[in-house]
Amino acid sequence: MFRATLKSLLARKVRLILSGLAVVLGVMFVSGAFVLTDTLGRSFDAIFAEGTSEIDVNVAAKPKVAVSELEGEQVANPLPAATVGRVRQVPGVADAVGVVVADGARLIGSNGKAVTSFGPPQLGENWTGESDLLRLREGRAPQADDEIVVNRALADAARVKVGERVGVLTAFESKRRDFTLVGVFGYSGDRDSIGGVNEVMFTTPTAQRLMLGKPDVFSSVTVTAADGVTPERLRDDVAAVLGADFEVKTGEQVAADQAAGLKEGLTFFNRILLGFAAVALLVGTFLILNTFSIIVAQRTRELALMRAIGASGRQIIGSVVLEAIAVGLIASVLGLAAGVGVGALLAWLFGRLAGGLPLAGLGVPPAAVIGAFAVGLVITVVAALLPALRASRIPPIAAMQDVATPDRPLTKVTVAGSLVTTVGAVLLFLGLSDNAGDNVLPTILAGVLFTFIGVALLTPLISRPVVSLLGAIFAWSVPGKLGRLNSGRNPRRTAITAAALMVGIALVTGVTVILDSAKGSIGKYSEDNIQAELVISGAQSGPRPASFDPAVLQRAAAIPGVRMVDGEYGDMVKVDGKTTYASAHSDPAALRRILGAEATAGVVDRLAPGQLLVSSDAAASRNLSVGSTVTVQAQRGEPRTYTVTGIYASSSLTSPVTLPADAAKEFLVPQPIRGFVQLTPGAPVVTVQPQVEALLADSPEVSVADRNAFIEQQTSQLDSLLTMIQILLALAIVIAVLGIVNTLALSVLERTRELGLLRAIGLRRAQTMRMITVEAVVISVFGALLGVAVGTGLGAAVVEALKDEGITDLVLPWSQMGTVLGLAALVGVVAAVLPAIRAARINVLGAIAHD
Repeated sequence: MFRATLKSLLARKVRLILSGLAVVLGVMFVSGAFVLTDTLGRSFDAIFAEGTSEIDVNVAAKPKVAVSELEGEQVANPLPAATVGRVRQVPGVADAVGVVVADGARLIGSNGKAVTSFGPPQLGENWTGESDLLRLREGRAPQADDEIVVNRALADAARVKVGERVGVLTAFESKRRDFTLVGVFGYSGDRDSIGGVNEVMFTTPTAQRLMLGKPDVFSSVTVTAADGVTPERLRDDVAAVLGADFEVKTGEQVAADQAAGLKEGLTFFNRILLGFAAVALLVGTFLILNTFSIIVAQRTRELALMRAIGASGRQIIGSVVLEAIAVGLIASVLGLAAGVGVGALLAWLFGRLAGGLPLAGLGVPPAAVIGAFAVGLVITVVAALLPALRASRIPPIAAMQDVATPDRPLTKVTVAGSLVTTVGAVLLFLGLSDNAGDNVLPTILAGVLFTFIGVALLTPLISRPVVSLLGAIFAWSVPGKLGRLNSGRNPRRTAITAAALMVGIALVTGVTVILDSAKGSIGKYSEDNIQAELVISGAQSGPRPASFDPAVLQRAAAIPGVRMVDGEYGDMVKVDGKTTYASAHSDPAALRRILGAEATAGVVDRLAPGQLLVSSDAAASRNLSVGSTVTVQAQRGEPRTYTVTGIYASSSLTSPVTLPADAAKEFLVPQPIRGFVQLTPGAPVVTVQPQVEALLADSPEVSVADRNAFIEQQTSQLDSLLTMIQILLALAIVIAVLGIVNTLALSVLERTRELGLLRAIGLRRAQTMRMITVEAVVISVFGALLGVAVGTGLGAAVVEALKDEGITDLVLPWSQMGTVLGLAALVGVVAAVLPAIRAARINVLGAIAHD
């Protein structure tokens, strides 16, 4: 039986290769995700280990607010300069150096624009001298307060040279300040940077003032152990002297903690990639199921003969499953190899985008290997089980009958489809209505999966009438009529093929409906409620948002035609121990007069020191009312007690908590990140806008735009997200196209004699190719129609569930739906090329004699 199975497998190499290709692509996604995150994770480990290689012990204050990598930047409170002296007095300390290092130093290049960084921080530091790791390559160290040195990578990116005057934006001054570039440094191993980080180094007093906001403070103290003293022992001794308000760690611990923060973001990214891999594998399951079903149908007489000569039903199942295992193993090996290549390529691209991130050597983690073979084998075997069971039930008498397999009733599959779809709808309802407890996301994903499977099971019921209707478009010719009849002759096969395409298109359509609805809702709400003709803002390229000098607000208010100006500040804070986002406004009246915040309790257009406002959602979740007191801890400073004096209706334009303007000085970015300029009635925007732009000459990261342009800038981020999702889902659509090719190829093989007879009675080669093309186009468009319908339904359900979150308008992407259907027809034409050519080349006499 094993030899018979092996010969059967080798006899159908091409069709099984096409099926295995779907598994290869899915496994490639899975293994590639693990290889990518492993390579980047080890790269970050190496970078941080090297950056702390000269540190035995590091002393820092504990952060006031715990902020994850996905939420923003976490900073520790500055240390008093006296801490350095205290540390030096600890026995076992050879030296202790106060260090200033903070993100937010942006060098302005020769083109007048700030050098941006997509990922690595832009550090402002104090110069502490050369070391084995860091060496000056040009010039000298900074000595005066208006002198700086930068690393070679930043000097090259900004195209500046030693001796030139350059502008710098810093953490506590968003207004440009000019310095003389007196030196350029690099790192051991002829490296221009560590991990693509841009570094600007000042004298210590200047760094303290510009990066930490006050004199005589440090970010941390680096400690060198005396000979014979281990870092672990010195850490414990220093911690005992300083007390519990300090974080004392060895250099290795600091490196591990820094890498762990970035790995948290990588884990999130890895889950996203695995999610798209799951979609691709779901589509591949449909393809494999269809392929093995067709193969079993074609082998009816062969399997019946095996039964007649003594093969048991269990042996028949084993034969089909063995073929599936062989396909799964080969596909897993190829998918793993492709995944390693894709993971390495993505890691290289990430390194390039991150400013030349040095990558660790390529490795294949155990998770990639285990995941590849587990996924490849499980998906293939599971998809082949139903055809295997069907094969085991073939009676020996079928060996003496015609090979044609009659259609089976659709009652069972329809009932099963109805039940599965109902389960999916219930799960979606529970997840979207927030009735799933802590399992909202798993419940929604399970609901989507059950819905897809249920619709796929129901598809045979509607395939024949819908396919017949679609085929009527081509019924004006004989090839069109034949293609129409062929596409509807086997509803199950057509349904499974179309369902594979349906999954990818449904997800793309559903996501598009959700994001377009979000864009429309945000745009409409913003247009109706932002009562400011001009908005000052900038694009955020790192953990810190772009900001500008607060003096711009006062100067803008003095421009003729300006009625009101407001500056908005923002940061993560702790409110009664829970981290949340808070804002502050230079003019609290702007909440109502510019942002349209309506009071539901108290007063929301006045805010004195010691008072705060909360949104209605925040008030409900925290059980707050007017008169309640809360304790707020900002990223800098000490905890402060505030009294709630007003509650406003939650909206996308307002934050959960609004603090008084004086609280902003303790934010991570103590400058305004947005500005709103309201004009007097009749004042021309084209006259005022250039005057506001002139005020921002020293803040190159921000610009001023009219209200419509600002709204377009904000919603354009959703367009970028949609494009990324569409690219990732394109893999599932590619697999579905392979399914159409495979189905047509197997169908041509199955109908060899029929095609020969058609050719014998006068059907020309071109007509044969048109017939196959019509089949492909009808199946493709049918799958696209299903996808558009299901995706629209899922998207509309999500939008309805998100009404309370501000997505109030359902926007259907009609143009994209039409484009999808048009592309589906084109996909059908492309998918039909090889099967059509094969059908046209069939030898007529040989085909008529084909058994």
